[in-house]
Amino acid sequence: MNYRHAYHAGNFADVVKHVILARIIDYLKRKEQAFRVVDTHAGIGLYDLNSVEAGKTGEWMGGIGRLLAARRDGRISADAFDLLAPYFEAIAAVNEGETVTSYPGSPMLVRKLLRKQDRLSALELHPQDAAMLAKRFAGDFQVRVIELDGWLALGAHLPPKEKRGLVLVDPPFEVEGEFDRLVEGLAKAHKRFSGGTYALWYPVKDRRETERFARKLRETGIAKILQIELAIRAPSPEPRLDGTGMIVVNPPFTLESEMKILLPCLKDLLAEDNGANFSLRWIRSETDRS
Repeated sequence: MNYRHAYHAGNFADVVKHVILARIIDYLKRKEQAFRVVDTHAGIGLYDLNSVEAGKTGEWMGGIGRLLAARRDGRISADAFDLLAPYFEAIAAVNEGETVTSYPGSPMLVRKLLRKQDRLSALELHPQDAAMLAKRFAGDFQVRVIELDGWLALGAHLPPKEKRGLVLVDPPFEVEGEFDRLVEGLAKAHKRFSGGTYALWYPVKDRRETERFARKLRETGIAKILQIELAIRAPSPEPRLDGTGMIVVNPPFTLESEMKILLPCLKDLLAEDNGANFSLRWIRSETDRS
């Protein structure tokens, strides 16, 4: 309960996570049928980049700050720019003019990308943050804010009545066992909503832990599990946030090819040293039965 994303909003991990999120939503919008996004660890929705918290770490300057500078200087290829457009549009929607002083958390990013027929369920356990989030979306009939442990949503709130959608699981990883909870939560949720798309975020600090996580995911037997990772520096001797990862279950069929364009671009723009790298692999493909 001590984690505050205000210190980290807009950092490199947010950029990668939210770019992937925007690409998934863009794909879901290709069909007229409504969909729902369930955000299990929603936070407060919007972050002030001029706040004391953001100023203490300055992490956003190495994340969204670099991306915006590259856009301004024309250092993003046309192909990558087209794929980044929905993400940039969501950021512009929470700012005035060219100056970016606010960064959208996942629920606000999602809301800015929804159509009139789509819905968002945003869950947040921390009472103060949940109240702030509810106030932010007050009167918005497309958004339902619930003060609840997001892990419970993987059972109680699935499947959505729309029968289409995305479940974003983005825990703070401040307690032991979060990787195991991700695997267990996915297995439970997938039984209830096997056709949904799941996006599971995780930090890349300890490579042995992330490799064990991938093995556990494979052992679930769930098909179509895509793993996306980007590291901004070489592994540190002591565990620290060197990279960011996203597991996407039932990914849009376009996502793999899109990430082949976006990951090299993001690596070059966000890299801290020559050890920066990325990976894109199937933990289990649709036809993999072993």
